[in-house]
Amino acid sequence: MEEVKAYIESGILELYVLGQLAPNERVEVEAMAAKYPEVKQEITAIEIAMEQYALAQALQPTEGLDKEIFNRIENTQAGSDHTESVTIPFKIADDAKQYESKIKTLRFALVACIALLVVSTVALYSSHTELGAAKEQIADLSSEKDQFTSTVNYMKQTNSDLQKIADMVDDPDWKTVRLAGTAMDPKAKMTVYWHIKGNHVMVDNSKMKLPANDDAHQYQLWALVNGKPVDLGVFDVKPDTTGILVNMKNIAAAQTFAVTLEKRGGSPSPTMDQMIVAGNVSI
Repeated sequence: MEEVKAYIESGILELYVLGQLAPNERVEVEAMAAKYPEVKQEITAIEIAMEQYALAQALQPTEGLDKEIFNRIENTQAGSDHTESVTIPFKIADDAKQYESKIKTLRFALVACIALLVVSTVALYSSHTELGAAKEQIADLSSEKDQFTSTVNYMKQTNSDLQKIADMVDDPDWKTVRLAGTAMDPKAKMTVYWHIKGNHVMVDNSKMKLPANDDAHQYQLWALVNGKPVDLGVFDVKPDTTGILVNMKNIAAAQTFAVTLEKRGGSPSPTMDQMIVAGNVSI
């Protein structure tokens, strides 16, 4: 269940509860919750935690606010109660008293509702403010987690590549071909690893000294097989290049490896005056 654990720890469930996901992402979360009880339980736990946080940070209304509201309503009522005395039959007078009593009851109920509304509005505003701050904190944590995950993945890949290079020393089927600079750039150099039985070909970024290519061009690796050049793929050399080993196309036989600078996407045949490094295979 490593997949479920990684999904829960990704931070997407917090963004789902906060309503920050796109519709298709919400559908994905709901599908995962329906499929995995652990995901559904985590969503419930996040909702409860956020609700408790909002209630704990809520602002209480000013003490005596309800009394002030009641006093204002009573003063308004007292200023407007000017009616003329009218003689009415006994039964009608009783009905009027009952009606007036009901009106007063309704007035007090209305005042209570208004007071409750004021209190709720204050609490809701405070919760909204705190929730906004919580969203920003969650977004920052999610960004930091993404950066940390990216760094960890890079370190894992680097360690894996270094281990492969170390293992090549003890494997006679791996050939290390060092390519030296040509007249185009005498200081240029790079290293190619070729597994003669598995036909694998890789270039080593850590041992590559080629000028960075622009967006319109790429470097293209070639193998010379019985005097004919064979395309092994293109690659970029940029200041922010990540990873050590870059997989190229497989080759079963080769006498020489060379690199030319071509238009982006590569060329069907090498541009000889753009050959920057070359090296022979020693078997």
